[in-house]
Amino acid sequence: MAQAKMLVADLDGTLVRTDMLFETFWSSIASDWRLLFSAIGGLLKGRARLKQILARESAVEVAHLPYNDQVINYIRSWRAEGGQTALVTASDQVLADRIAKHLGLFDEIYGSDGSHNLKGPNKAAFLVERYGENGFVYIGDSAADLHAWKHAAKAVTVDIPDALKAKVNAMNSEADHLTSCSKGIIPYLKALRPQQWLKNLLIFIPMLAAHQFGAVTITQSILAFVAFCCVASSVYVLNDLLDLSADRCHPTKCNRPFASGALPIVHSVWLVPGPLVLGLSVAAYLGWWFFAVMLFYYISTLAYSMWLKRIVIIDICMLAGLYTLRILAGSAATSIPVSDWLREFSLFFFFTLATVKRQAELVDCKASGKSDVAGRGYRVADLPLVSQLGSASGFVSILVLALYFNTPAVIETYSSPEILWGSTVVLLYWLTRVYMITHRGGMHDDPIIFAVKDKVSWVCLVIIILFVWVAFTF
Repeated sequence: MAQAKMLVADLDGTLVRTDMLFETFWSSIASDWRLLFSAIGGLLKGRARLKQILARESAVEVAHLPYNDQVINYIRSWRAEGGQTALVTASDQVLADRIAKHLGLFDEIYGSDGSHNLKGPNKAAFLVERYGENGFVYIGDSAADLHAWKHAAKAVTVDIPDALKAKVNAMNSEADHLTSCSKGIIPYLKALRPQQWLKNLLIFIPMLAAHQFGAVTITQSILAFVAFCCVASSVYVLNDLLDLSADRCHPTKCNRPFASGALPIVHSVWLVPGPLVLGLSVAAYLGWWFFAVMLFYYISTLAYSMWLKRIVIIDICMLAGLYTLRILAGSAATSIPVSDWLREFSLFFFFTLATVKRQAELVDCKASGKSDVAGRGYRVADLPLVSQLGSASGFVSILVLALYFNTPAVIETYSSPEILWGSTVVLLYWLTRVYMITHRGGMHDDPIIFAVKDKVSWVCLVIIILFVWVAFTF
């Protein structure tokens, strides 16, 4: 094969481990949810028009996209041997130009133009007209590229399934098959964030606080836990999609499945609604009051992800409220009332954990020389105030707990209620230690995950449980 032939590369799923239609959609919605209506209007005029609108309205950082290094190296080797290269994609021309300019690898760039969608048969016809039959080598990744491979002098595939690989081999004897990533269930599990399900254990608090351990109550609590985990996972997936740009700029969040390209973004089509439908179905089985709480949780988290997380202080209040809502969900599922003391303690305590989360992000930004947190409304200069707000709220939560231990309900329930005071001392130590670790830059971006991995936190939890057991028993 003469090296003078043009090497043509596809974009979505080939040059980048993502789909730019979905990238621009989620980027647009993340910046302004009202653009959803513009997207719907564009779709009615065709996919090319939709792509043009989203490319214009989105703020995708092309420098941080998950590029496929193996494909890039293949293109560079081709150019090193004197060959020419072209980027031909169904993505909008504006987006194709930005990506090509960033990479500096292509002699020609062609994309959809708002009326003509350069995909499948349309792309194949364009390539034949531009370069002639068998006048190009084509790199692609999907069944839609079969039309182009049919007319190519050589087919180069990227991470295609075996069935599609057999079809390519049958129509094109000269074919290279690039494998750049391993497929499996792990990226899907990471996207659902099962480690975050630990937060949903708060659902069991009403049952534990009331000392009601009947079979029906336990079953209701377990089903409520399952429902909350499913709905929460749907929220986590949605949040990752809305935070793609911010996550790719983060030192650790850039490894999340969608941000890194380990999980095809097109799979969000079922990863968002699937767990949500399952969770709400279980919630409806437990009763309409619990279903209403779950629906309120989902709407609240949606508002947080798309808008409220960018508003200073409001975002922290929302996080604290969502933690507390888990306790209220447990109450709704089991019909066990939650005392005013528990609600007040929860709000102050979880406000503290929310500020720890923001403080940790600000400490990281300060260490890396950044002036603010990407996707949030906080600046590094706000660090002292955020720290003071969190520590003050934490100490108030301990005060509320101490006052609660003197109430008639506690005195009547526990044999030795004065022993419960020991748990306040342990909790005071734990909160102070958490703030010290955060101040020194050693806090995970989520304090719950930190607590699960921290041995001292487990020791504190065991000691608190012992204090409660002894106070109740002796």
